[in-house]
Amino acid sequence: MSNSDADVVIIGGGAAGIAAARRLRAEGVDALLVEARTRLGGRAWTVVDEGGFPLDLGCGWLHSADQNPWVAIAEAQGRKVDHMRPPWERPYAHSGSREDSAALMLAMRRFRERAGAIEENEPDRAAAEYLEPGDRWNPMIDAVSTWYSGAELDRVSARDLERYVDTGVNWRVVEGYGNVVTTHGAELRVELGCKVERIDHRSRELRVETSRGAVTAQAVVVTLPSRWLAEEEDFFLPALPEKTRAASGLPLGLADKLFLALSGSEEFEPDSRAFGAIDRTATGAYQFRSLGRPLIECYFGGRLAAQLETGGEAAFLDFAVAELVGLFGADFARRVAPLGSHSWGVDPLSRGSYSYALPGRADDRAALAAPVDDRIFFAGEACSRTDFSTAHGAFRTGIAAAEQAIEALRPARVGAAGRRVL
Repeated sequence: MSNSDADVVIIGGGAAGIAAARRLRAEGVDALLVEARTRLGGRAWTVVDEGGFPLDLGCGWLHSADQNPWVAIAEAQGRKVDHMRPPWERPYAHSGSREDSAALMLAMRRFRERAGAIEENEPDRAAAEYLEPGDRWNPMIDAVSTWYSGAELDRVSARDLERYVDTGVNWRVVEGYGNVVTTHGAELRVELGCKVERIDHRSRELRVETSRGAVTAQAVVVTLPSRWLAEEEDFFLPALPEKTRAASGLPLGLADKLFLALSGSEEFEPDSRAFGAIDRTATGAYQFRSLGRPLIECYFGGRLAAQLETGGEAAFLDFAVAELVGLFGADFARRVAPLGSHSWGVDPLSRGSYSYALPGRADDRAALAAPVDDRIFFAGEACSRTDFSTAHGAFRTGIAAAEQAIEALRPARVGAAGRRVL
């Protein structure tokens, strides 16, 4: 690797890493962003389909949009932010289900009220314990959990859910959320296609060993997914068992998407949706005419997504078509064709979609975020106590880690590039 010294090395070029690198650069710190993929963005990834429509294979919604820093960034880039009401606030797309839609929304609200009542001083519990015994909507409430947590409720901490902050405002970027994140990383000092293999912190200077050679640095900001950190115990030398333990309490759930082209899409209202079934958890959610486009955005989560990933895109397609045919008749199969998908669980660099906390492990977020020796700093959505599983949570933790590094690097000194910094 050429010019391989830096004041700070940021590991991982997703939302957190980009935010950290920009904050460090603004302070005049010589920062190098190292990304194993050949692109920036991480789990924010926009591709363009054959019709020219941007498809967000990763994060797609500006959650808590009235407080989300990516909104201003998107607008500064000249992107169009769509404010249309999200599908989960609308009745179902298939006929005869308006009453069911209202009943499910009511059951969901009551479940969240019960689970959200957990006190900080009481023992944590699995969120599934707050389901009303025998309620007909329990399988669907569990299915919804697989889409927003990536896991079923028996694996999810009720305390962690209670801490999550959601303003209820949800917008989208017409040109793609992933494009916003990637563009925000333009003009940074970046090494793409370069895998970090180990951080050696035995000496005063840190040695970051990569697939292209070693980099020396005064500090590092680690923004890798929690599951990756939990499984790669030899990543730090010497090992950091407290980080491995914290990361293991914050596994990555699965929430995969499949985009289908849809002929004759005009029969559906824009941004309407349907569920494949309402009596089981292993079902998909189908959003029709997302942003008014002639397509279906299909969502699969939790154990169902993990099972489908073993069969690749064909398994997702077969499952989706079977459920859609069950809703709309046999002719519907001829109206759809695959446009794109990505299996995040078998992606070796992500190993999942976004984090959830196991019951009793909600405090692992703070443990994962804590610096080590004021030289190794951590960021990413799993490090956020209130905004986990989101790109804005990743952004905020990236800024926080960068500011910790800036403070640790004081007083003023000559940077690796030979200029005075801080």
